[in-house]
Amino acid sequence: MQFKNVIGQTALKRDLIREIQQEKISHAQLFLGRAGHGGLPLALAFTQYLFCENRGAEDSCGVCSSCLKVNDLQHPDVHFCFPVVLADNKLCDPLIPRWREQIRKEPYFNLYDWNKAIDLKERSTTIGTEQSGELLRKLSLKSYEGGYKVMFIWMAEQMNPTFANKILKILEEPPAKTLFFLFSEAADKLLITIRSRTQIVRVPKIDTDELSKFLMLSHQLDPQKALALSTFSEGDYINVLDAIEHAEEKGSYTEWFIQMMRTSYKKDVHGMMKWADEMSRESKERQKLFLSYCLHMFRLSILTNYLGIEFVNASEAEIKFLKNFAPFISGNNIREFIKTFNDGFYHLERNAQSKILFTQLCFQTMRYIHVA
Repeated sequence: MQFKNVIGQTALKRDLIREIQQEKISHAQLFLGRAGHGGLPLALAFTQYLFCENRGAEDSCGVCSSCLKVNDLQHPDVHFCFPVVLADNKLCDPLIPRWREQIRKEPYFNLYDWNKAIDLKERSTTIGTEQSGELLRKLSLKSYEGGYKVMFIWMAEQMNPTFANKILKILEEPPAKTLFFLFSEAADKLLITIRSRTQIVRVPKIDTDELSKFLMLSHQLDPQKALALSTFSEGDYINVLDAIEHAEEKGSYTEWFIQMMRTSYKKDVHGMMKWADEMSRESKERQKLFLSYCLHMFRLSILTNYLGIEFVNASEAEIKFLKNFAPFISGNNIREFIKTFNDGFYHLERNAQSKILFTQLCFQTMRYIHVA
């Protein structure tokens, strides 16, 4: 992975390159941000640049022996630790081939994608106690090639407390030339002692323009569609991939949104309950995409009110609905809508009962939509 293959994040790439060039590399870095912002690809590019034998001013050469080994995820001094289904595997090593396959296929992936890749039942995953012993053993060995040793701990919030406590000492006092890269979407789920021993690297949303340009080049999308997808995704490339994969379903999201808003506006309790029941039967991923779509439509409504419908990138059906719906979203209720639907997404990710959740969303929408 080279920096040129990482979408956007220009300023962060520059900072990471400067760390190596100035030989001021923090021994433990926590890449904090959603997986779709690119923390893992950034760290892989950083590692390749660090090991590169002919590095340039802005990127690794990509062709030297070290670059080829890092790019192929086969470098003997680069190790990976990630969540596993403990009932099947206590250690990560048996799943390393699957891990390599996932990154080669698509380096932008989240915990849900990983769970699907390793377990047909999509059971919960954990970084368990046994893996701490394997991590310490690997890092106690000398570097195979005489340089740095790098340990990736992906989705660090999945560490169980025993694992987290067992690696505290080596995080604080690692062997010479040993680097840790931790990745997390939820810093509040990490032990304070883990956070205090790492340098936090905040991975922001991908810039809309940079993401649009990437989509035009890599997915051959026209400028308007690329911009619409970039705006909808909120700078999260995984959201873009989901939207492209389910492109044929977008019409369903529009219809669900229109139905939800209309029944809530009319205070049609029977209609709202029926709608919530139908939504609860959809897959969890479609439910999450729908809530993301709702947030997108609320933002488009505000843009319509302030800039005019001609400045909105949306489908014909969406524009037709927004012309009448947008006036009901204003400064009086937009914060409530955004917070409520963001909270809904948060609770859905944590396995809230979907029928109750969507019923509650309908009643809250009914309340907010009448205070515009």
